[in-house]
Amino acid sequence: MTVKTRFAPSPTGRLHVGNARTALVNWLYARQSGGLMQLRIDDTDRDRSLDIHVEGILTDLDWLGLAADECFRQTGRADRHAAAFDGLVASGRLYPCFETPEELGIRRKAQLAAGRPPVYDRAALRLTADDRRALEAEGRRPHWRFRLDDRETAWDDMIRGRIEVHAGSLSDPVLIRADGAPTYTLATVVDDAETGVTHVIRGEDHITNTAAQIQLFHALGAGEPRFGHLAWLLDPAGAGLSKRIGSMAVGDLRDDGIEPMAVAAFLARLGTSDAVEPAPDLAALVAGFDITRFGRAAARFDPAELLLLNARQLRLADAAAAAPRLAAIGVPDAMARAFWDAVSGNLERFGDAATWWRVVAGPVDPVILDDDTSRAVLAAARDTLPDEPWGAASWASWTKAVQIRAGVKGKALFRPLRLALTASEHGPELKKLLPMIGRARVLARLCGEAA
Repeated sequence: MTVKTRFAPSPTGRLHVGNARTALVNWLYARQSGGLMQLRIDDTDRDRSLDIHVEGILTDLDWLGLAADECFRQTGRADRHAAAFDGLVASGRLYPCFETPEELGIRRKAQLAAGRPPVYDRAALRLTADDRRALEAEGRRPHWRFRLDDRETAWDDMIRGRIEVHAGSLSDPVLIRADGAPTYTLATVVDDAETGVTHVIRGEDHITNTAAQIQLFHALGAGEPRFGHLAWLLDPAGAGLSKRIGSMAVGDLRDDGIEPMAVAAFLARLGTSDAVEPAPDLAALVAGFDITRFGRAAARFDPAELLLLNARQLRLADAAAAAPRLAAIGVPDAMARAFWDAVSGNLERFGDAATWWRVVAGPVDPVILDDDTSRAVLAAARDTLPDEPWGAASWASWTKAVQIRAGVKGKALFRPLRLALTASEHGPELKKLLPMIGRARVLARLCGEAA
């Protein structure tokens, strides 16, 4: 059996990190198993599905490197959904219902008030043919429900172990809306069955759907896939993520300068007991992936923790990998390796490299401290500034000379120099930056001139 997973987002909003984790886990499981991942656009909600969101999903998955092996829209299989509907009607498993959403809402409230579970009471099954004709004459159009067998339905969840659900605790699910469109439940089961999906890995909010879907697989004459349900991701405040309000959107992380591998490495371990570590590439994540490591407890997605991982991810990159991006901010190829070696340990985002390149190439408005000690340090620095060429030892020998001339050491020595040369309190080692800045710019900055 070839393993086939699927990621089936609905294009009703932006892809958030909870969706992205589901896509990543499906991709990792498929790759580790030597199988395939299907991308299925669940666009059966015709009113809210938008092409701009489809494009956004494709862009986000491409940025993360999660290439699907096959891709299609569910609306393109409408004929298959219709054929399944006809077959289920013929077998007596579907029945028409005429209640309006408002009427169903009143019933649910009454059931809850009486201390009963809000399960559909199958009132539509008591309608006669004359009753149905009369309702249709009023202009009502039926929605169609799948009649569940009154039995225990169980599955061995890949993440949660054995789960058993009695159908008596569930409402018969709606498979066809009053406008004739298939619901998620019908479309997803038909597509899973007919396109050979073997493993369904999704969020825990779908656990309540699974028993009904297993019965629907059987009613269609198909075996059910294996199921795995990931615990939810929460935002830092403990609230659930929602694509409809754009929380933690993948596109926002991209725009904020977060590395795609940092996002992937973070999501691959979030919700497991394993330490979150940077990874050189997706292949490394595949090699270390184990779906049974995911726990049942919800995990919090903290952007601050992701930013820390992003900095570690950048330090993992070598100069050759960074070279094309360095060239884009003006770093010459001849200086790329030395520059990356100097600054990579001080980056939170790659975009910070542009700031340090300006320190190297200028212009920088130096910060000159207005106190006697600092003035003495800068005067000594100008007087002892060695001629070029400069190398790795130039900073140490120069600052030693400044220390002797000015009679100061420690912070009183190094702080005025760093502020004058970089206009910043902190940053990369100046022994690495100094040879790239060059004598002319160093001397100008020591004199308080922009250079």
